[in-house]
Amino acid sequence: MTTQSAAAMPAFKSATGGPALTASLLVTLIAAATIAGAWFFQLVLEIVPCPLCLEQRYAYYLAIPVGVLTVLAARSGAPRPLLLAGLAILALATLANAGLGGYHAGVEWGFWKGPTDCSGPVVNLGSATDLLSRLDTVKVVRCDEVQWRFLGLSLAGYNVLISLLMAGIAAWGFFATAKRA
Repeated sequence: MTTQSAAAMPAFKSATGGPALTASLLVTLIAAATIAGAWFFQLVLEIVPCPLCLEQRYAYYLAIPVGVLTVLAARSGAPRPLLLAGLAILALATLANAGLGGYHAGVEWGFWKGPTDCSGPVVNLGSATDLLSRLDTVKVVRCDEVQWRFLGLSLAGYNVLISLLMAGIAAWGFFATAKRA
């Protein structure tokens, strides 16, 4: 696209830096710090994640590369629609993750039942000969039992707060970038 056509179509005008860069950089840094913290809890403190905990990490695994790509796009003066797409993906993924974290926290507090694979009774124990050998190697991590709390919140509760913060930052970046002339 030439400079003349970019001037004639303000939506495709490049947006170097600005709120898109700030928002995507903040979301990327928060996501990276959060997933590093999750790994620290798992690998160093030996707090094994339940299946819902692992599912909540997917949004971070998406947010980090999308955030990095959006940062690079903003720094290189990419067209506004590209920046808006990156910020929209970040906002939607982190907002959905806040919903998943809220669901998980509700399971932990006993507000509703969780998935049958990580809460409720154990149904299938397999054969009797395999049972004894598996008891030594398998640790069942239940989604409805909190393994760690700080100030009354579990890790799922903190995930809700962190995800809402990232969604808010990404939404701010989206709307501020959309308004820029």
